[in-house]
Amino acid sequence: GFRLDDCRTQRNLSEQGREQARRVGQLFASQGVVPAEVRSSAWCRCTDTARLAFGTHTVWPALNSFFQSSDGPQQTRQVLDELAALRVPGTMVLVTHQVNITALTGETLAMGELFLARRPATGDQRLTVRARLSP
Repeated sequence: GFRLDDCRTQRNLSEQGREQARRVGQLFASQGVVPAEVRSSAWCRCTDTARLAFGTHTVWPALNSFFQSSDGPQQTRQVLDELAALRVPGTMVLVTHQVNITALTGETLAMGELFLARRPATGDQRLTVRARLSP
């Protein structure tokens, strides 16, 4: 019964999750990393994470969870293809869901964990995970 336009119908960030999001932003700032672009799933826990960590974001429907949908392969391909073609100078941040991250990388992450990944080359089937961080 959830609705993307009503956060009250969704599973939202706990106080611990909000604090983790703030720490992510602080971690980036402490390393002098200012994301050139932040894209987020439309789900409230993702947009809240992006806002708390980086202050801004753009909703990208391709990052929406496909846990209960058959759209996973199409969404994953869309993300990989667009990232391969995109020429953002600097760091780009994607805020999305475990099911999406696993499809994009082939790896499973823990709650609150970050993956640092290299942009795919055209036609790649996965993002290459370069590091894992737990803020």
